[in-house]
Amino acid sequence: MPRQFKIIVEKHTDGYVAYPLGLKGVVVGEGDTYEEALADVKSAIQFHIETFSPEVLPDDSLVLEAFIAEATLPV
Repeated sequence: MPRQFKIIVEKHTDGYVAYPLGLKGVVVGEGDTYEEALADVKSAIQFHIETFSPEVLPDDSLVLEAFIAEATLPV
């Protein structure tokens, strides 16, 4: 059964990085273009689920929206 994921794609000076929201564990994709990073993270998500079982899928509380926020910390 197909499952939908919300995926963040970041553009950096040396390419793109993509990662899903709500998945248990760390899954990251990268590429020189937006499309390459998205394809890479889709492949990584599939591999992650096949390797660690469907238990890595988010619970019933799905991510409805995602926001970008900034925080200043005294480091």
